[in-house]
Amino acid sequence: MSWNDPNASSEAKRYDNPIPSRELILSTITEHGEVTHQQLAKAFNIDDPDQFDALGNRLKAMARDGQVNRDGRPYRYRTVTQQDVVTGTVSAHPKGFGFVLLSDMPDLFLHEKQMRWVFNGDTVEAVGTSTDNRGRTEGRIVDVVERRQNNFIGTLARDDDGYCVELGSPNNHQPITVTEDNVQAFNAKQGSPVKVDIIDWPNQHEFATGKITELLSDDNDRELIIETTLLNYDIPSDFSEATLKQADGYQEPTEKDIKGRTDLRHLPLVTIDGEDARDFDDAVFAEKRSGGNYRVLVAIADVSYYVTPNSALDQDAYERGTSVYFPHRVIPMLPEVLSNGLCSLNPNLDRLCMVADIKISRAGKVTGYEFYPAVMHSQARLTYNQVNDYLVNPTDKRLPESLTGNKDVKKSVDTLHQLYELLLKKREERHAMEFETVETYIKFNEKGGIEAILPRTRGDSQKLIEECMLLANTCAANFALKHELPVLYRNHDKPDGEKSMRIHEYAKNFGLSFPEENPTQADYQRIIEATKDRPDAISIHSMLLRSMMQANYAPDNIGHFGLAYDEYSHFTSPIRRYPDLMLHRAIKAKVTNSQQPAMDFSLEGAGTQTSDTERRAEKASRYVESWLKCHYMKDHVGEEFEGVVTTVTSFGLFVTLTDLYIDGLVHISNVGDDFFVYDEQQQQLIGKDKGTLFGLGDSVKVKVAGVNMDLLQIDFDLKAKLQSSEMNQTKKAPAKKSPAKRSSSRSKGANKKG
Repeated sequence: MSWNDPNASSEAKRYDNPIPSRELILSTITEHGEVTHQQLAKAFNIDDPDQFDALGNRLKAMARDGQVNRDGRPYRYRTVTQQDVVTGTVSAHPKGFGFVLLSDMPDLFLHEKQMRWVFNGDTVEAVGTSTDNRGRTEGRIVDVVERRQNNFIGTLARDDDGYCVELGSPNNHQPITVTEDNVQAFNAKQGSPVKVDIIDWPNQHEFATGKITELLSDDNDRELIIETTLLNYDIPSDFSEATLKQADGYQEPTEKDIKGRTDLRHLPLVTIDGEDARDFDDAVFAEKRSGGNYRVLVAIADVSYYVTPNSALDQDAYERGTSVYFPHRVIPMLPEVLSNGLCSLNPNLDRLCMVADIKISRAGKVTGYEFYPAVMHSQARLTYNQVNDYLVNPTDKRLPESLTGNKDVKKSVDTLHQLYELLLKKREERHAMEFETVETYIKFNEKGGIEAILPRTRGDSQKLIEECMLLANTCAANFALKHELPVLYRNHDKPDGEKSMRIHEYAKNFGLSFPEENPTQADYQRIIEATKDRPDAISIHSMLLRSMMQANYAPDNIGHFGLAYDEYSHFTSPIRRYPDLMLHRAIKAKVTNSQQPAMDFSLEGAGTQTSDTERRAEKASRYVESWLKCHYMKDHVGEEFEGVVTTVTSFGLFVTLTDLYIDGLVHISNVGDDFFVYDEQQQQLIGKDKGTLFGLGDSVKVKVAGVNMDLLQIDFDLKAKLQSSEMNQTKKAPAKKSPAKRSSSRSKGANKKG
């Protein structure tokens, strides 16, 4: 041995032919700055082949463990410094691995061994170690900065080592051990759902330990999965005592509250909402003006009057960011005494509001607007179905008296419908997108189980209200820009180059052109119009929709690509969205010549917070809906259904069942007895031997093969192809494609993926 190693004796005890210890290697690399394997061997005077290989293996292990970084070819090694450490959020996969999600660089892949330290959503410091054979940068967790949650809901289980609480996806890799005394104290049985608090966090050698704090009822799966999801997604569901005290302290509006407001109680303002709506945050009124012009009032609940800046109510609302909607349950942004009470424009009650008073020419152009605080008195609580029925048959005896028996309300609704038809033409002129997609809702039986999954229909009343809200939102954005108010805009950027190129290739199926980059709304609308009457329109439009960027909130306006607006904001739902509340405050301060409120947060921070909480709410809602659908399909394993191919991937076909609106996967190994090639441009699987095609819009018959509740995946077996869409007629063997654009599998014996 020709090196001075402080750990030489321990190395000699462990190895017959010892090499430098990790500590000596690290200090030597630090001294040299950056070295190759060859240079390091030379520095240690290593010329024995076995020692040389052993040194290389140790360097690989040190890279794996995050002690050194390696770059280039041949690898150049350097010590990991604080500059290499990144901070991100753990995203756990049900199969046990995970990622560190990073905002400004590619995510780090975490092996199961690394995931033993963490739960989904934890904030960690990590370093990139090496690149795997799939091109992913592998990561090593250096430290857990913040735990996302310290209590969980799971199922009590027992093995030879004792009791533990098994968690569902995405934390099914982290059982939490509990003591037998704790289990007996609650008289909990194996398989019982329980809530557990963490005592000690997991480490490399031991699972987390915890304490059962509540035995839950498993009578209602729907309520249990919602409670679990609230914990897993870190969604607050309880208000602070200070918030509840503040909300409960408000009374019905008095003359003092009304003072200084425009009195609109004489106008036939009405609310039009869904059958199951409980909070009514917008009311509308329209009238004809001289020369065929229009005046429309959009009155929005004055939430800012009650939720004062930086108060307990405000802090809770900011933390939530938005209301979260689950099937038959809402986690509101504000306490119900406000959201369903004082801030809800209930009929026949005085309510404080902020009004967008808008003038529109007979050509459909906004000619003027003003905003002001007001007091109103809704003359009717109407539903979409009632108004749709009225527009079809105004003399229908089933219609409510509050509509048919009030000539002023009738006149306003008639005028609103005329205005809607005018605004619809303007929408078409600016090429705002109207995708043919299906939104569904779940109908439950008395026991809480799924009775049916039904499509939501959109009649003229829904579209009428939507156009009124768009009017108010655009006028509010224009007002905020004109006066440079401290608000958040609702931005939606145009698609990036990669997504544009994908649609460019796909549009060739319809003989249509689409730019390879920088598409306009008219480019999208051309495809929408050309395909809207096809039987596979929903599949095609779903793909177009997936090509769009996500909308977000930000202090700088860039416009809304999908709606084809140069300026856009959210003004119309301050009960359930925090950015709307911010906009109300700023506009009210301006129009009443008051000082703009000084907030405890920055505008940039608010943009990030509200965008993040919106994503969180969407993910949580989708998770619960997917869980419920999978749970429902467990009772239908082995049954056959008709469906439509809605997504094509290299590993199979996603099929939406026609009557149930539930998605499942036909893996490529179950597509058919052929050698299938994935054509990304055409969105097809093509049988190379027989030329059989499967693509978007194909009608098929499938059998429910299985349901995986951890992955929330429903597996289908393909039983028959019922009808091909126009694009997917059987062809001869496909032309050869470049390796980057094709992925294939022999049906029998394919490796499963996805």
